[in-house]
Amino acid sequence: MDLTNLKNLETGQRAKVLKIISKGETKKRIIEMGVTPGVIIEVERVAPLGDPIEVKVRGYHLSLRKIEAEGINVEPIASKL
Repeated sequence: MDLTNLKNLETGQRAKVLKIISKGETKKRIIEMGVTPGVIIEVERVAPLGDPIEVKVRGYHLSLRKIEAEGINVEPIASKL
């Protein structure tokens, strides 16, 4: 299993969310946006300085700050050729 956090993924990469390690209000906000363990998330765009990171999850688009993305542990999904 190849574990990382959402911040480390590149544009176009998909991953399965394993765990939200953020605390308090940040964790609550992330979960309310639909980012929960088991869901597939795809990085659509990363701003030039890495903040924000735009992702697609559950069919809709989210913009996450880099600090929020660091608190989301994921397992990258290999791209199908």
